[in-house]
Amino acid sequence: MPTLLSEHACFGGVQRFYQHDAQAIGLPMRFSVFLPPGAEGKRLPVLFYLAGLTCTEETFAIKGGAQRVAAEEGLILVLPDTSPRGADVPGETDSWDFGVGAGFYVDATEEPWSRHYRMYSYILELRELVLREFGADPARCGIFGHSMGGHGALVLALRNPQLFRSVSAFAPIAAPSRCPWGEKAFGGYLGADKATWRNYDATELVASGPVRFPQGILIDQGLADKFLPDQLNPDVFEAACEAAGQPLNLRRHAGYDHGYYFISSFVEDHLRLHRRQLG
Repeated sequence: MPTLLSEHACFGGVQRFYQHDAQAIGLPMRFSVFLPPGAEGKRLPVLFYLAGLTCTEETFAIKGGAQRVAAEEGLILVLPDTSPRGADVPGETDSWDFGVGAGFYVDATEEPWSRHYRMYSYILELRELVLREFGADPARCGIFGHSMGGHGALVLALRNPQLFRSVSAFAPIAAPSRCPWGEKAFGGYLGADKATWRNYDATELVASGPVRFPQGILIDQGLADKFLPDQLNPDVFEAACEAAGQPLNLRRHAGYDHGYYFISSFVEDHLRLHRRQLG
């Protein structure tokens, strides 16, 4: 059982923060869980949220405004951290978009990152822990995320549709092989061979077929997002979905930026969509 660090009553349920020894990472990792009212003894649907650059397991819990709807819908929310902490890799704190707080949900293959920076495998490990320890329904798991976490959610879902039955994203890095953030992260974690990057690029995964989510993928994108022109590439992902026959609802919102005011404005739509798709 993971170690409980704190808990807080919230909308009739409880918001908890935990730490555990993560096998995939080889270090202690923190995550948070929101349990809706009456969760004990029930097999409830579970929704994993992957946060963006510089965030932690606490960010979405505080800023996302999701617990009220999760309580109403009977959804467990699981919020992992965004990278290993305490790996002591040289240079891991030198920049905000690579290293600590920026694991990019990949399994690094390049030294010195490959020992601990294994966030893709960690999310799968955390899923198994949540199913085992919190009684979540293994047949009703969804995943969503924001920015770097939106990239992670799309990749994990597209590679594991048998594990995640629903997927959505806020302003995801939708074609990381084609943007500065992704090139920096993938080059550092995965090496110079861009063929290896395709396994972590949602656009490439969609293009490779077959259709994994016939019920559709939801993406919300703010049109005042300062990262939209150079980093996010939703149009590229949209074109790949159209060519592959993957249903996509890409909603563009005038005036909204990249932050949590944007996320909290539309998070209810995402939670209710996941609840409908998970059943």
